[in-house]
Amino acid sequence: VDHVTETAAESLIPEVGRMVVRFAGDSGDGMQLTGERFTSASALFGNDLSTLPEFPAEIRAPAGTLAGVSAFQVHISDHDIFTPGDAPHVLVAM
Repeated sequence: VDHVTETAAESLIPEVGRMVVRFAGDSGDGMQLTGERFTSASALFGNDLSTLPEFPAEIRAPAGTLAGVSAFQVHISDHDIFTPGDAPHVLVAM
């Protein structure tokens, strides 16, 4: 983790106080797993987090249908937060 922190400090990456990221795609394509892994990685850096998983009621809805969309939203912040965020700053569609 120290190497990652040093590399980030040397680069010209702008810091933001908070960010809402949503991962969305067909149910069964790993949206929940991707969101959970991203959340875990963000937690390693000491960020405060709030998540909102969204998945269809069907076990496996037909691919390409609106009923089969699965999403995972995570609100990441360097200070205390209490909601998963209203609208995403970043949408990752798979």
